[in-house]
Amino acid sequence: MKLPLRRVAALALAASLVSALPACTTRLPAAADNTAATSTTAPAHLVQVELVTLNDFHGNLEPSKYVWDSVNGGGARTIEAGGIDTIGGALQAWRRDDPQLLLVGAGDLVGASPAISSMWADEPTIAAMNMLGLRASSVGNHEFDAGRVELLRQQGGGCKSPRADKACKYEPNFGGAKFSYLAANVIDTATRKPVLPAYKIETAHGVKIAFIGTVLQGTAESALASGIAGLEFIDEADAINRQLPELRRQGVGVFVALVHQGGTTVEKFDQPDCSKLTGPVTEIVKRLDPAVRLVVSGHSHKGYTCQVDGRTVTQSDMGGHVLGRIALTVDTTTNTLKDIRARQEVMVPGKWPKDPQLAAYLETARARSAALLAQPVARLAVASVVRTRNDSGESALGDLVADSVLQAGRPFGVQIGFMNNGGMRQDLDTDNDRASVGQTRMVLPFGNTLVVMNLKGWQILDLLEEQWSGGREETRGLLQVSDGFTYRWDARRGDGSKVVPGSARLNGKPIERETTYRVMVNNFLAEGGDGFPTFANGRNRSNTGIRDIDAFNDYLVKREQSGKPAGAAQPQQRYQRLQ
Repeated sequence: MKLPLRRVAALALAASLVSALPACTTRLPAAADNTAATSTTAPAHLVQVELVTLNDFHGNLEPSKYVWDSVNGGGARTIEAGGIDTIGGALQAWRRDDPQLLLVGAGDLVGASPAISSMWADEPTIAAMNMLGLRASSVGNHEFDAGRVELLRQQGGGCKSPRADKACKYEPNFGGAKFSYLAANVIDTATRKPVLPAYKIETAHGVKIAFIGTVLQGTAESALASGIAGLEFIDEADAINRQLPELRRQGVGVFVALVHQGGTTVEKFDQPDCSKLTGPVTEIVKRLDPAVRLVVSGHSHKGYTCQVDGRTVTQSDMGGHVLGRIALTVDTTTNTLKDIRARQEVMVPGKWPKDPQLAAYLETARARSAALLAQPVARLAVASVVRTRNDSGESALGDLVADSVLQAGRPFGVQIGFMNNGGMRQDLDTDNDRASVGQTRMVLPFGNTLVVMNLKGWQILDLLEEQWSGGREETRGLLQVSDGFTYRWDARRGDGSKVVPGSARLNGKPIERETTYRVMVNNFLAEGGDGFPTFANGRNRSNTGIRDIDAFNDYLVKREQSGKPAGAAQPQQRYQRLQ
């Protein structure tokens, strides 16, 4: 679909975009007379700039499942969407209409990625973003998965990495991102300056546009504490607002916030001017300087084009399934943004001719990865083990992974294994009940190492209560636990007392408050991640160096060898919700 010409009359632009771009809108004021409405000559001072946005790509080089439920009706249907070759083809088509189109992102481009990317330290994804012509992106919390050092390597290139087993294995020389990662609210505590640039100024059609990037203030809870030592994550709105005086001195009058924080709405992903957006991003938006009229958000993996406090707020699902298309109309006389039109475009393979360069790159990545990823691991008892949690908060996949943690810890005297839901990124779907390396890596893409520690019984009870602190169970869920550990919880009881007294048991025996228990968790949890400070206080700690994915694969193999393949279709009811 071709977009309108660069320069158009104010009301003519509005009329054409109502049909071409039915979406979130900040309306132009009505013309003082009929001249603008009838003129076919565009005022020279009105310029249109095209943006394309993506968020939460998570290394999805290939297309993947997307549930398409449009405001245009037809009902929800599941399709394959995305893929760098399709995205590249769409951008090629759109750039034919506007060669100065700007592609920007709102974080989590990498991290929690499919094996085709994660097995190479996400270097193929960075390269793909370069080829797509990405100009800038806010950092997301997953950009910190391997810590500050790795994030800076992803930006600047090189092979010195905390993931030495993966870095520079795809290509011998990794050149880093040609786009700019932005982090206005990530402050180095020594210098008191952003660890990465706070903003990037781009010029299109003679208009300067400042993109200001932030990540959610709560990133520290979702990152390795050791990896972000010396970093402070400050308030997002404050960090954005403080950039504006400097940007104005540089002649910028158009400001776009790239905010890796999101919300949800009951409205369709492509509902024009949606009005029911809720969640953390809305509170950020309401506190922004009035000059910031467009916010591109992320993190919640939802699609919306909404109005919040008179501003346009967008997000485009995740995984490259959807791209946002935004048309800005700028008055160059006053250097102000006059109009915003946004809509969503589903990346349907075949809708545009594939980008030949990106199609070739994808085939190369597939070929480089295929031999390893296709290797069989073990046969399972069921074809699919899923992350879906029951009313108590337990999942069949969580049971399986926690049991693999327990087995890996047996030589260290481990009695209980814990697993966080956020560490499991995909269901374990197999081919004819036999799991491959690629399929298990999709479940556990982070390569976390396993840590053993001692916890007193009272600490374990405190740990269980931490699951509900601050309402976090709504987003992160409850910890998944290994075989033999059981308890009951009551939703009617207040925070700090939800676990039914005396119900926490290990192999049928009550947890004794002063007894010492040996537990194992991944290094993310061990450092207090996901808001579990009790793990950080464990005694006699030791990082075994065993990766969670290796422990998982080993467990599956041993279960098959024993004649009792692992996996179940339903959770094992290790903990139960009473109400």
